[in-house]
Amino acid sequence: MTRKILVTSALPYANGAIHLGHLVEYIQTDIWVRFQKMRGHECWYVCADDTHGTAVMLRAEAEGIAPEQLIERVKNEHMRDFAGFLVGFDHYHSTHAPEVHELAHLFYQRLTAAGLIEKRQVRQYYDPVKTLFLPDRFIKGKCPKCGAPDQYGDNCEQCGAAYAPTELKNPYSAVSGAKPELRDSEHYFFRLSDPRCEHFLRAYTSHANGVLQTEAANKLHEWLGEADEHLLTDWDISRDAPYFGFEIPDAPGKFFYVWLDAPIGYMGSFQHLCAREGLSFDEYFAPDSKAELYHFIGKDILYFHALFWPAELTHVGFRTPTKICAHGFLTINGAKMSKSRGTFITAASYLEQGLNPEWLRYYFAGKLSGGMEDIDLNLADFVARVNADLIGKYVNIASRTAGFLARRFDGKLLAADAKLLALSSVKTAAPRIAAHYEAREFSKAMREIMALADAANQYVDNVKPWELAKQADKDAELHLACTNSLNLFYRLTALLKPVLPALAEKAEAFLNIAPLVWTDTTALLPAGHTIRAYHHLMTRVDLKQVEALVAANRANLAPAPKTAKSAGTAAAETSGTIGIDDFLKVDLRIARIVEAAQVEGAEKLVRLVLDIGEEKPRQVFAGIKSAYDPAQLQGRLTVMVANLAPRKMKFGLSEGMVLAASDETGKTGGIYLLSPDAGATPGMRVK
Repeated sequence: MTRKILVTSALPYANGAIHLGHLVEYIQTDIWVRFQKMRGHECWYVCADDTHGTAVMLRAEAEGIAPEQLIERVKNEHMRDFAGFLVGFDHYHSTHAPEVHELAHLFYQRLTAAGLIEKRQVRQYYDPVKTLFLPDRFIKGKCPKCGAPDQYGDNCEQCGAAYAPTELKNPYSAVSGAKPELRDSEHYFFRLSDPRCEHFLRAYTSHANGVLQTEAANKLHEWLGEADEHLLTDWDISRDAPYFGFEIPDAPGKFFYVWLDAPIGYMGSFQHLCAREGLSFDEYFAPDSKAELYHFIGKDILYFHALFWPAELTHVGFRTPTKICAHGFLTINGAKMSKSRGTFITAASYLEQGLNPEWLRYYFAGKLSGGMEDIDLNLADFVARVNADLIGKYVNIASRTAGFLARRFDGKLLAADAKLLALSSVKTAAPRIAAHYEAREFSKAMREIMALADAANQYVDNVKPWELAKQADKDAELHLACTNSLNLFYRLTALLKPVLPALAEKAEAFLNIAPLVWTDTTALLPAGHTIRAYHHLMTRVDLKQVEALVAANRANLAPAPKTAKSAGTAAAETSGTIGIDDFLKVDLRIARIVEAAQVEGAEKLVRLVLDIGEEKPRQVFAGIKSAYDPAQLQGRLTVMVANLAPRKMKFGLSEGMVLAASDETGKTGGIYLLSPDAGATPGMRVK
């Protein structure tokens, strides 16, 4: 049955560039949408720039231009960057648009009629230097819940708590740095604490309803509390002039807070698309809609999307989201993005350095799950994984056999051997991989696809077309071997197309076929079909490109004064020792040896498969063969370096290093594998 699906990603704010952290969400959403379209479903993907608020107003003022000029320029920059990473919106709009203005008024009028809007006198922070009332995001201080410093006035990025800006400890203005003053002002509130909202939200956010991931539903339960606790607080939806946004009807000098009209931007963008494409807006947003609505968001804005937004929607008379899909944050090399390290990487700089956007799409896909876990972009691992998987496995299947078909058989295929194990394995795996895509378990899908690519390459290794080509009487075998190989490539391309749309398009041109759909994952190219000349489909990542990217994004910071150095750092510089910061860069983890085996053809190496608490065990080659019988190592605990850059070896990829002690010479028998005390478990950090 054909599904009708509307998908949104969180609206990027019109006050900054798109960076790699943003792209986690848009790439995740785009992969899911492309998969749905390949399945034949009617799936629309809309987004918009979030344009209102004090930040935009102040930036435009600093640049000496009108806010409207600023948001138009930034929107074009955002659309350029998204297109560069092949994010295929069906429509990209702006919250500063007539559709959003009209809907914001409608929301306000219906919520007022329902008795869910209330005016109150509030004491609000005022910047005496800039002479304006400060929005929540322009007041910073210590979180009142966990004590984290430099947190914004509406919610804490460390513990996720939401609070009023007046609850911050040691507040200061993020605009001028001045200590803010409390002044009275009349504000408008959405009564989220109303029993009608609480009753609805308890049912809507429950585990049984299935709108949220398990960990998100758990978080919502914390925020809602038990039935007798009534923890929900009302939401201030107004701001005082000067402010860039929509003025509240019949309230001169009062404007809708940006967070009120931002999610309405999803609806405004879709309404604009409906007018362009002749779609029915009500079919997707009426209370009895049978269509599906999916919001992809970062976990930091779960509070707004799972509490305020659905409560507003249901009481205004619209349907609520089918699912709210929250994801974690991006770290780079195990740490937050940093301008000083060059790891605060913008989308534009990545593209300007000539890096292929599909390298990043594949790497992110290999890390993303259906949960809210943070993901890490390890730059060395990025190079190794892309080269090993996309070039060494997937593209390799076509490049090893296409030339023989062109030179010897005019590019024409035979009927493939449908019973071939490698081909039947793809057909069997396709439904499982589809289920992984549907559940946003992209990392599981990528692992299965690459296992199938391994099997395809093993088939090529076994039939050895390069040897068959040397024997005049082996033409039939060579022809069939190449046909089977290209049918494997054909099916794998269909499986990878949601992640690698541009590469798939090149492959479609080479294979001389119509755009791939999901049923092609189990189909075969017909006998007599002619392929076109093969041209290399993708280049390898060069580590120098990544190094240039980091250098291009590194901020030119003034060196710290000598007095700012810690005693430990100063001592390290003069004594040859290291400081604590250097030591903490090494990620030591407890590892359980799941498998241990000798490596054929290697004098010193043992192949270890190590469990360090991750979903997939790591492979490590260790030079301990002279001291240990592999059979005795299985099940043993040891210590490994988990953030060592993967190393491509003759025998395979080594993804870390185990720790062992030895004498200065490392003579036979003088190697001692480190073991932790009883009680340590895989994944524990050694520090």
